[in-house]
Amino acid sequence: MLETLSFLIDRISIEMARKCSETMEEHATTMSILSMVSNYPWDAKLVIALSAFAVNYGEFWLLAQCYNSNQLAKNLAILKQVPGILQRSTMLKSQFDTIKDLITAMLDIAKCLVEFKEIPSNYVTEDFAAAVSAAMDHIPVAIYWTIRSMLATASQITGLSGSENEFLSSLESWELSSLVHKLSSMHSHLVGLLAICHKQIDERKFIEAYQNLQYLFNAAQIDNSKVLKALINPKDDPLPLVDGANKKRVSVDVLRKRNVLLLISDLDILQDEVVILQQIYEESRRQSNSLDQNPYELVWLPVLDSSVSLSKIKQRKFENLAATMTWFTLHHPSLLNRAVFRFIKEEWRFEQKPIVVVLDPQGRVTCSNAIHMMWIWGNLAFPFTIAKEDALWKAETLTLDFLVDGIDPVILKWISEERFIFLYGGEDIEWIRNFTHTVKTVTRACGIAMEMVYVGKKNPKENIRRNMAIINEEKLSHFLPDITAIWYFWIRIESMWNSKHQLGKADENDPITQEIMTLLSYDGSEGYGWALLSKGSTEFTRAKGTTFLTCLSDYDLWAEDVQTKGLVLAIHDYFLLNPTPHHCNRLVLPGTADRLPEMVTCSECRRTMERYILYHCCDE
Repeated sequence: MLETLSFLIDRISIEMARKCSETMEEHATTMSILSMVSNYPWDAKLVIALSAFAVNYGEFWLLAQCYNSNQLAKNLAILKQVPGILQRSTMLKSQFDTIKDLITAMLDIAKCLVEFKEIPSNYVTEDFAAAVSAAMDHIPVAIYWTIRSMLATASQITGLSGSENEFLSSLESWELSSLVHKLSSMHSHLVGLLAICHKQIDERKFIEAYQNLQYLFNAAQIDNSKVLKALINPKDDPLPLVDGANKKRVSVDVLRKRNVLLLISDLDILQDEVVILQQIYEESRRQSNSLDQNPYELVWLPVLDSSVSLSKIKQRKFENLAATMTWFTLHHPSLLNRAVFRFIKEEWRFEQKPIVVVLDPQGRVTCSNAIHMMWIWGNLAFPFTIAKEDALWKAETLTLDFLVDGIDPVILKWISEERFIFLYGGEDIEWIRNFTHTVKTVTRACGIAMEMVYVGKKNPKENIRRNMAIINEEKLSHFLPDITAIWYFWIRIESMWNSKHQLGKADENDPITQEIMTLLSYDGSEGYGWALLSKGSTEFTRAKGTTFLTCLSDYDLWAEDVQTKGLVLAIHDYFLLNPTPHHCNRLVLPGTADRLPEMVTCSECRRTMERYILYHCCDE
């Protein structure tokens, strides 16, 4: 291209120099130059003219920079009086500054026109034809005045080279300043039109990208490559992932033909969630013999609004979270574009709480949220499909070892030994003291060995940590190992309800659902705590804290039944014969309004509960 245009550029350069020496009328010279480039598109006309101007202007500055180090350059510079100009550079500073401003304005116009030229033709539709048409109307005028500005600038440079005048005349100075203002104004207007075009193009690209995601997930695929690249790597980054095991960047190809679990969350994912997921993930690795035999790969996708720039605080938070994860993570949240952000929120209904979307080796979604399965059964739920979840529930009964799972091996040992166990929860430390002392008094009277375990409260805060310290110091009872274990106990129960509801099987006549909702209502209700008494795994009864304390205080009323019925059944029958006259249960269900059941019955009186919407924030 340069060889083709070099002759034309040379001709225009000569025309500009001739104008400067003959003081030809600038309009006529501008039209003459435009006629030389009449066969080229508008953006090319201006770029060719700028190239010709650069030949003259560049020669001047090349001599200025080299005349001290190159004899030939020095001789030429002397002929063009360049040293004299540079000696007067301090006095000529304002002139040079004006020339520099004008050249900057010319380049800005040229770059803007090239951007218009680079607008993809397939996006030039009726939607924004008006913006493009308005730009086309202004472009010829902008090019005309830009070439006029080149001539004025070249004339001033020539004037400085051939004259001892130290200053521009007021007319010449006004002309250059006027041209700077004129080009800057034209540039601002064109930039505004260009911004409109880019905004509408970005919107069309966004819609296309979103529709492409919908198509890919609905169409049959040979493997998961296209799906993952559209999700994880829409910006064609060669290494968009970080391998958490060694913190090296890797390509999406490491996930090809694998079962992939997408952990989707914002930056507020709880550390407890990361810790438990880490245990589940590492257990899956221990169960496999090699990398190729790993049952699945886990990938963290941090979902942040791409329209909002990432602050330094959020950047550090992202880096700190990614550093704790041994699975694959996205290299940077900005790699997820706006279409992916919308797809995740609308198609997979992500809001705030983390979800785990399961993709099979062909990229098909086999479960839109398997996190409940993972909390409940861990790797036993693999391959984390809806069918597997349903099969697990069909084989499940609500037992104490199912509630506790492997959170505390000590409790599982007690269950296997058929010991009596009290699980109890709540926040009021005075009630905890009263309850544990009363239990110890009654069990001594019965001659029964009793174990007690404090399980705290859902979303444990600092007050639960204080309670655990007091319980330990005063030796009131056993308690779950740590705050994370307490969180996990409650998130499993909450996940049981979520899992049942997600399957459409949260039937209140189902005994498992009934017990889950009862425990959640105990935890959500205000007042004192609650307790669950069991022997072994299957025999248990439960009640609110005040009800249990009343029952234990009335030990004489049911003491004889212990010999014939056993402790658990005797207390259970007491509850049936002595219902509480008043109760106020509050059931806080996880989820959003559109996913909650229309009607929920009270676990105690079986009446329909009133429905409220609760917004809760606690920064403790």
